[in-house]
Amino acid sequence: MDYILTTNNLTKKYGSKNAADKINIHVKQGEIYGLIGRNGAGKTTILRMLSGLSIPTEGSYSLLGKTGKELDAEKSHVGTLIENPGLYPNLSAYENLKLKCIAMGVNSKEYINNLLSLVGLENTGKKKTRNFSLGMRQRLGIALALAGNPKIIILDEPINGLDPQGIVEVREILTKLSKERGITIIISSHILDELSKIANSYGIIHEGKLIDEMTSQQLEKKCGEYVFLKTTDNKNAETVLKSMGISSYDYFGEDTIRITEKVTDTAVIVEKLVKSGVGVKEIALNYLSLEEYYLKLTGGHHNA
Repeated sequence: MDYILTTNNLTKKYGSKNAADKINIHVKQGEIYGLIGRNGAGKTTILRMLSGLSIPTEGSYSLLGKTGKELDAEKSHVGTLIENPGLYPNLSAYENLKLKCIAMGVNSKEYINNLLSLVGLENTGKKKTRNFSLGMRQRLGIALALAGNPKIIILDEPINGLDPQGIVEVREILTKLSKERGITIIISSHILDELSKIANSYGIIHEGKLIDEMTSQQLEKKCGEYVFLKTTDNKNAETVLKSMGISSYDYFGEDTIRITEKVTDTAVIVEKLVKSGVGVKEIALNYLSLEEYYLKLTGGHHNA
């Protein structure tokens, strides 16, 4: 598997508390990796360590196949937007970006204008960033993270507090960066259903621990539409399902079968089961969202 970033028992302690406890995540080249967790779950702690802004207490991580001392040379390939973008409020978008580009060894007007155009800020002129909307500031923060042509950008809650239009704008930018430029993006968010529209893989963080990691394809089997089935004989019901070519199912509780393929064939499923002598006690077509799956997994409501 071609991973651009992996962690090995990455841990951060503050006193006796493990803010991040033996985290092992695997991020593939060019994908959007969504880090999911409640406020205080440890997402920002993990991202700060991966950004080089915080030193792990224990464990390590690999970037572009490099670890240890060799890792330092690769950190320039990581762009970050952790918490709020650090903007000079009395400077324009162009001036803020120019300062960052110079610090990254780039001093080209064309390069800066291209970055502004990429995030939709090419027409802001001399407008000071203190007069920018939250969405404009977040888009400029993404442009700052892109200065120096990083291979990975790490974004901590970039859509938090944005209105629906701002969320769409940021989503379109990130999708474009991933698909057209091949940039790997690690993004944390508690707006889970929105995250599910762009992410290719997910890591779910709860109380400092990674409790699940999956691809979007694996998530579709756990979430999305499914058939909720209770029968008088689940063992024989499984035999019938397999004879119909249905193999994507599992148990939801002790006595309920959850089917995640051919979900529109409920009438046919009932017919086949009854003809095989299996009584159908209950069958329904349900939908489990990413947020509902997360709450089921962590056992409660998250703080939005």
